[in-house]
Amino acid sequence: MRIGLLTEGGYPYVSGDASPWCDRLVRGLAQHEFDIYALSRSERQEDEGWLPLPSQVRRVRTAPLWAAEDDGVAYGRRARRRFAECYGELAAVLCAGVAAEGDRVSEGSDGSSARKARSSVTVADESSVTLADRFANALYGLAELSREEGGLVGALRSETAVRALERACRAPGALRTAHEARVPDLLTVAAHLEHALRPLSLDWYEDDGLGSADLCHAASGGAAALPGLLARHFTGVPLLVTEYGVRLRTHYLAAGDSSPAVRSLLAAFHGRLAAEIYRQAACITPGNAHARRWQERCGADRTKLRTVYPGMDAGPFAEVGESPERAAPDTLVWVGRVEPAKDLISLLHAFAEIHKEEPGTRLRIVGAPTGPEGTAYLTHCQALAAQLFPDEADGPHAVGDNPVSFEEIGGPETPTLADAYASGAVIVLSSVVEGFPISLVEAMFCGRATVSTDVGAVVEVIGGTGLVVPPRNPRALAEACVALLRDPERRERLGAAARARALELFTVEQNVAAFHGIYLEIVSHCPARRAALDDTGEPLPFAVPAEAHVPGRWTAAASRMVARGGPGWAAGPPVHATRVPAAEAVR
Repeated sequence: MRIGLLTEGGYPYVSGDASPWCDRLVRGLAQHEFDIYALSRSERQEDEGWLPLPSQVRRVRTAPLWAAEDDGVAYGRRARRRFAECYGELAAVLCAGVAAEGDRVSEGSDGSSARKARSSVTVADESSVTLADRFANALYGLAELSREEGGLVGALRSETAVRALERACRAPGALRTAHEARVPDLLTVAAHLEHALRPLSLDWYEDDGLGSADLCHAASGGAAALPGLLARHFTGVPLLVTEYGVRLRTHYLAAGDSSPAVRSLLAAFHGRLAAEIYRQAACITPGNAHARRWQERCGADRTKLRTVYPGMDAGPFAEVGESPERAAPDTLVWVGRVEPAKDLISLLHAFAEIHKEEPGTRLRIVGAPTGPEGTAYLTHCQALAAQLFPDEADGPHAVGDNPVSFEEIGGPETPTLADAYASGAVIVLSSVVEGFPISLVEAMFCGRATVSTDVGAVVEVIGGTGLVVPPRNPRALAEACVALLRDPERRERLGAAARARALELFTVEQNVAAFHGIYLEIVSHCPARRAALDDTGEPLPFAVPAEAHVPGRWTAAASRMVARGGPGWAAGPPVHATRVPAAEAVR
């Protein structure tokens, strides 16, 4: 079959998010064809180029999400009126409250309060459904206008858009935070909506684009899933959404420095968009229970949810996992991106306690900073380490040594990622925010005991094969590390159990097999949408027939498909069963 793989800031770019996962998926499903539709996040990302693509990638279409030149489209009077109506309706939904009257229920002696409560819930549900329908109608109305007129870039940047947003914020019944929005807030929200709605202006939705796919697979929610949502609206292509980190949660975290009005309006937009994507998706595959809970909270139907853990390549860690004796018995190792969310400050304070209990212990922090903020955070951590552990020499002519080292992969001490894990008896994760902990799974592949903070999907990944402590609790982190450092037999048992669990749940093979089955299941429930014919003029429902995964010669040239009455091999005379004598049947 033909898969339209949708990404945002990811595959096939070298520096893209989730690029390794997408690449392993595409290479593992060589029996299918892939068309990649990629939204880039920056000019630098485009300049860095693509990963080498396998032969099953039929074509790649890209569009910059970071910049959109004015399309030069001049709307006529009717088109301007349509845009004002659709955009105004979209803004009105973002500013609307849900069943505010139903929240105030008075107590009555005759049980009327219970009836009023039930009535308020019904009103709230109906109001929520109505707002969802209004949002969808406005979104698809803008998409249809863009398709007919040639783009929305100029219209979304126009004064008409800002004035429509202002009218919605000032309308009676609007949320209080929206009503308090000032001109700078309105301009900020309008600019963000223009950025988020750029996929509506793409020319990807015709029969020679996403309309030719048998299935759209969005590698994340948000902007990546929006083209799939429009492909489903215009051509009926089924949509599969995979989220290893919920995009809506990312927007919540990124909007912390904005004003209350901006946060409220943008949260409403991304929440409505996520709900519409979940409503229209044929299947949703969260990467862990943490993402699944977010999706359910945002309105995803539980019957559509199917957890599929991300597939990781266990090969580079096989040698380390099979030789646990390489570990230094008194070394703790932390591996990851250096950024504030990893809370290395708490780790350093915890190690100060560990060093008092076990003076010979060392801590290796292996990782590179992410951006200017990460670089500043690394400098702060290095200064704290120097303050907590001043270099003390054994004698007047010896050089002092610090038990904490900061390293990067590729250096003389850690040439590879596997070497970093191999050097530690215990692998530590100290994050306060975490989605799916990739470094933890890599440590499990290496057969290492782990101590982690209880954030994100950590508990789900560990599954009892490591120690878990509360975040931002250096004392608890120190006690857990000391307990494992003093008990080598326990470390060995936990490491072996962790490796077995990782090989069972988190490998590329299980991930590819899961998506192969999901692809076939979705397509089997979707009728053929176009009159595609084979060389003999017979209907061809999709690029590779669903029965191709069954061993046999079902897809040979002689196996023709007929328009009515079933497959070609069933069009011949019926096959009669051979009669078996009763005496032989008893045997």
